[in-house]
Amino acid sequence: MKQRICVLGCGWLGFTLAKSLVKNNYMVNGSTTTSEKISVLKSNNIEGFLVQLSSEGIIGAIENCLADCETLVLNIPPGLRKNPEANYVKQMQQLIPYVESSSIKNVLFVSSTSVYDDHESFPIISETSDTSTTSNTAKQLLAVEKLFQNNINFKTTILRFSGLFDEDKHPAKFLSGRKHLKNPEAPVNLIHKSDCIAIIEKIIERRVWNEVFNASTTPHPKKQTYYTAACKAQNLTLPTYNYSQKSLGKIIDSTKLVQVLGYTFKIKLEH
Repeated sequence: MKQRICVLGCGWLGFTLAKSLVKNNYMVNGSTTTSEKISVLKSNNIEGFLVQLSSEGIIGAIENCLADCETLVLNIPPGLRKNPEANYVKQMQQLIPYVESSSIKNVLFVSSTSVYDDHESFPIISETSDTSTTSNTAKQLLAVEKLFQNNINFKTTILRFSGLFDEDKHPAKFLSGRKHLKNPEAPVNLIHKSDCIAIIEKIIERRVWNEVFNASTTPHPKKQTYYTAACKAQNLTLPTYNYSQKSLGKIIDSTKLVQVLGYTFKIKLEH
């Protein structure tokens, strides 16, 4: 049996990741915010714990969830779209003392390429590119990244994913039938869930710590081209686009990840 891993946040991505880790002979502790899911986790050989993070403190068995684990995969998104007033930084500040006093040696923090701004010139964005100084989500994510990177009690790798999707959760379904969508000429930056999981597992397996990676599949077709084709392929109502304003966007470059991990993306963006 390999090391024990804690997956904090067994939602859409985290639960699938935890199941995959179990299949690869890792022992896995996983957190959920709903008591009903504990039995689901257990039936998949995942040790489940009820844990709720907030800016006031942590409710639940966080010590037990982290116990005997060498690596923590922290996969709790800020949720600032639903709750713009949320203090994500404070939530993570509440968590860090528990991580410090646990057996955790490595943290893989799931971040987002939303830390980079969009521009008219569609720049190619690497890990050393300028990050946003205006977006609330970006500022909070970057502050949390620093919290973990600057902590001497464990090693941290930051994984900045572009928009996540799979066959059931495809953004074309959300955009279908929408009117006057902005940025029709902007490049699309997405990554399939299966690639996310494979990348996380490769980082853990190879023990690639104290790094920052962008993760976005290729190619990067125009928004209008890609989503029109995706809606047609799924027999969905086509969206319409607003061409009256200049499109803003960026191209997320994953060259560093590909080179350091020797990774080949499984799912390409058809266009």
